Amino acid sequence: MSDHTDITWTEDIRPTRSRPGRTADNGDSDSPADSTPGTPGTSRTPSTSRTPGTASTPTTLTHTTPWHSESGLPAPRRVIVADDRMKADAAYRLVCEGTALLWRGDYQGARQLLRALGRRLDRLTPKPGATPAETFHRHRQARGHRARVLGMLLVVLEDDHGLALRRAPDVRAACTEAYGPPRHRTVVSLRELLGVIGAHEWRRKGVPIPALDARIHPHYGVFSPVRGEYVDLVGDAPLPAATRSAPAVAFDLGTGTGVLAAVLAHRGLDRIVATDSSPRALACARDNVERLGIGDRVDVTDSGDLYPAGRAALVVCNPPWLPARPTSSVEQGVYDPGGAMLRAFLDGLAEHLEPGGEGWLILSDLAEHLGLRTRDELVGAFDTAGLRVVDRLDAKPRHPRASDTTDPLHAARAAEVTSLWRLAPAT
Repeated sequence: MSDHTDITWTEDIRPTRSRPGRTADNGDSDSPADSTPGTPGTSRTPSTSRTPGTASTPTTLTHTTPWHSESGLPAPRRVIVADDRMKADAAYRLVCEGTALLWRGDYQGARQLLRALGRRLDRLTPKPGATPAETFHRHRQARGHRARVLGMLLVVLEDDHGLALRRAPDVRAACTEAYGPPRHRTVVSLRELLGVIGAHEWRRKGVPIPALDARIHPHYGVFSPVRGEYVDLVGDAPLPAATRSAPAVAFDLGTGTGVLAAVLAHRGLDRIVATDSSPRALACARDNVERLGIGDRVDVTDSGDLYPAGRAALVVCNPPWLPARPTSSVEQGVYDPGGAMLRAFLDGLAEHLEPGGEGWLILSDLAEHLGLRTRDELVGAFDTAGLRVVDRLDAKPRHPRASDTTDPLHAARAAEVTSLWRLAPAT
């Protein structure tokens, strides 16, 4: 997350012709009389003045406002003001050259421009690599370039998180959920703001979970359980013998939204300890536990490590599936650098299981189809950790990308299988 750099830009404020008995109003909330030099989000140094009742030249204002990026994108070095007169081709040339566009026009016009920029970027499909892994890395580079370029269309959030653009929706609640209480004006990319708005709608409506006969409400920055196959696997797998002894304790490692902890509670386990290292995930899981009325059986905690203290009859872990570096908070639910979380789960499992207990590893084999990890490496990690495979349950993905033939990674996604590995100590 990046929010320690200021964005500076200048813009001309054309005065309106005032009528006798009225004070001229330039329509800008940062009028020179109200601004304080050095205060975040204020304007400075008007270059001209105007006389009431007469036409005058525009007033040039210099704005300095803090930059915020949840994905850690650096603040653009050059910013110019743009509005509905900006043509898509001109905008595309500017953003590709590294010039950010601070939008002052119609909100719907900004969304249309963003879509037009996206269409131009989509024409730059990277060539397939010599190997699936090379194709994957080229695809990620292209997606990263796309995100950086589209992130150059900027908007200003006012000191109440409001968006002062024509036809703009009320984004204050969505921004407060994602960014926290407002403190001052902030510049963000429109692309990120649209993600914040979308996350707010997911949080408000929730995601239906058939295994719970209820909804889970994901928060911004927490991986949403929209891929139901892994949830169904946890809902259907036979419980280990150790769970028949009361009180049956389970650990849910890297709980995220808390969906798997909730499924385990729904299946009758007496106590579930759900851990995560992300403050957003912890808040989200606690919210869902409270909504579902299972707070007396599910304890959501930041243990300071992957495992909480003690032993459990069942340990469930759904680590990020791809051993690569995440570039944003949301990607942390998909990418596990070097497979660190996967190995930490396997290496600590035997010492945290009750006699007769099991560890359930929920893992897609997409990394294998992309050439990022082999099946032999995975099984070898089981052996190294002193574990044996009791059983494996498989499920094919149901998400739309599995059948999207335009996706450069289509072959790997079409062959993907998500598995629940039932693991136990080898001896």
